[in-house]
Amino acid sequence: MPQENVSQQDKKLGSFLLRGLRIGASTISIIELLRNDWTGGISAAVAWLVFLQVERRLAPSSAASESQEDDRS
Repeated sequence: MPQENVSQQDKKLGSFLLRGLRIGASTISIIELLRNDWTGGISAAVAWLVFLQVERRLAPSSAASESQEDDRS
């Protein structure tokens, strides 16, 4: 899917959902580790790290597209 076909509203929604997944994974990780469920806690921590890396990789592309829109106007 080309980046140009994604609307600004879709980007905001995706960012919001990704942030929710990240917060949920970190919360579940903490709760599971406090309950001494190591497998569940570590799995949720790995999921949190993956969501964090995805969010960081998407941030520069959205910042670059915003600067391109500013240059056009």
